[in-house]
Amino acid sequence: MGFWVVAALLILIIVSENGINKILGVKKEKISETPGKRIDRWGRGIILIVCISTLPFVITRETNVMKWYWIFYFVLLFGFQAILEWKFLKDSKRFLLHLFISYYAY
Repeated sequence: MGFWVVAALLILIIVSENGINKILGVKKEKISETPGKRIDRWGRGIILIVCISTLPFVITRETNVMKWYWIFYFVLLFGFQAILEWKFLKDSKRFLLHLFISYYAY
């Protein structure tokens, strides 16, 4: 039953992402095409290294701690991406999409 719940949530996120893109009129732009390319790579790398280095301490805990660990990781990652998109993609509203997704990930 857990698999179907996760599958349904993923489908819901994908469908809502496409719907929000159409409502907001979001153009598909990438941070890698702006001067923020290096900041994006370094920031994601630092977040990944910190999360991987703390993972062994979280694995030994109960499952509730593991759930909050993953929620914190994805909210941090989507929040970082939203800030960079707000800063470097001035004319795009794509950062609103990532704020929306991180809100529902919580």
